[in-house]
Amino acid sequence: MSPVAQRTPDLDLGIREEWLLPAAEPAEARGGGRDDVRLLVQDLGSGAHGHGHFRDLPALLRPGDLLVVNRSRTLPASLPVQADRGRLRVHVARRLARGVYRVEVRSEDGTAPTDPPPSGARFRLETPEGRRLCLEVTGRASPRSRQVVVRTVPRASLMPWMLRLGDPIRYAHVPGRWPLAAYQTIFAGPAGSAEMPSAARPFTPRLLGDLRRRGVGLAVVTLHCGLSSEEVVGSLDEHELFPEPYVVPPATARAIAKTRAGGGRVVAVGTTVVRALESACAGGVVSAGRGDAGAVLRPGVRPCAVDGLITGLHAPRSSHLALLEAVIAPGPLRAAYLDAVARGYLWHEFGDVHLLLQRAVTATAAVCWTRR
Repeated sequence: MSPVAQRTPDLDLGIREEWLLPAAEPAEARGGGRDDVRLLVQDLGSGAHGHGHFRDLPALLRPGDLLVVNRSRTLPASLPVQADRGRLRVHVARRLARGVYRVEVRSEDGTAPTDPPPSGARFRLETPEGRRLCLEVTGRASPRSRQVVVRTVPRASLMPWMLRLGDPIRYAHVPGRWPLAAYQTIFAGPAGSAEMPSAARPFTPRLLGDLRRRGVGLAVVTLHCGLSSEEVVGSLDEHELFPEPYVVPPATARAIAKTRAGGGRVVAVGTTVVRALESACAGGVVSAGRGDAGAVLRPGVRPCAVDGLITGLHAPRSSHLALLEAVIAPGPLRAAYLDAVARGYLWHEFGDVHLLLQRAVTATAAVCWTRR
């Protein structure tokens, strides 16, 4: 990452949550295919934006460009538990050690957060056959977070319990229950994400074929996503982004170097990919490796690993907006978001997509550009 002069990010862009139109169901349930979602395209040089569909992506990229995707598989990480106050849900964010997990406690249907439970609070998991496991709270994950740390009693892995009892994590904007397959991307490999790396959801086999014929390369990283539910309260500097485990394979590091040497653009599919690549980047070079992604992009900290980003549309006060403002000024970003609101774009994990790309404006055939 390249530091420049710092400025305070505009994390609401003058947009209110109630203005947003949430995607309440997957694109397939709305009568289309995954790649039928709309695409908000923005040029990182001029700030100009335009409108298309995700299936137009090959026309917006050039031979020699490289897409980097996250291949983490989504877990059924929402577990039903019994507590003294009744039935609740525990959303499993990450395994910290043997039998130790970071979690968030939610309402019985999983859509509303509860107050963080105190140390010593217990929750019980139980199978229909009567097998039981206790989760005991040992403390807050951080002072300002709703997440807490729990240990299993007796010490045991939660993986079999998630596979037996768990559901995909969902929030109030998705009233219906959808199978785990609806929360997987076409690239899903190693299991480990609490929530879907959703920027890659619109990719389909047909679209991958079109990209390959276009001469666009594909490389992978693995970053296991935690929970996206906590908005920034107060200063961004006081908002803790928990580290997430990542792997950048040697083949991906080589592909990025080759793309750069050939004048191509490296496009991250999702903020999780940006976080993984920036954590593995030093002096403008991405190295293979693994660890905990701790890179935090914000205004004043420019990315050194990527030239573009495919991402969803993010709600006000989310830390994702700080990452976007590391690559584009808040004025053009605000204009694009306000236009997307006016045009009825759909927000959240089943919604529409935003492409931010260097020299995107030259690809005029696939996009109707908005006059500025």
